[in-house]
Amino acid sequence: MSHDFEAQKRETFDSFAEMKKGGSTLPQMSVVEFYLLAESDEANWKVCEKALQAKGFATERDKEGETLIVTTKAPLRITPDSIWEEERKVSEIGVAYDFLPDGWEFGFD
Repeated sequence: MSHDFEAQKRETFDSFAEMKKGGSTLPQMSVVEFYLLAESDEANWKVCEKALQAKGFATERDKEGETLIVTTKAPLRITPDSIWEEERKVSEIGVAYDFLPDGWEFGFD
């Protein structure tokens, strides 16, 4: 199954538009967490984590063992473009190892 990166990008940019429309105050910089869901029992956790870590991300598994949490090691500038740039990298690696992108969060600093 192929992943629709353009739809994912639109969703990211739409999320920013909704936050602004709702009056949210966004931080200028923040560490960002990206979430990858194991698509099946075939998901290759170890190899995926190693590939993400090689690209400079920190990784951990959630307590339920269904989600891989991928974190930027340094704060990012919080804009749709900067989030998407990193989200695309994380997603491309995740999809290659049977994970589905499942959003992101920031504001943990």
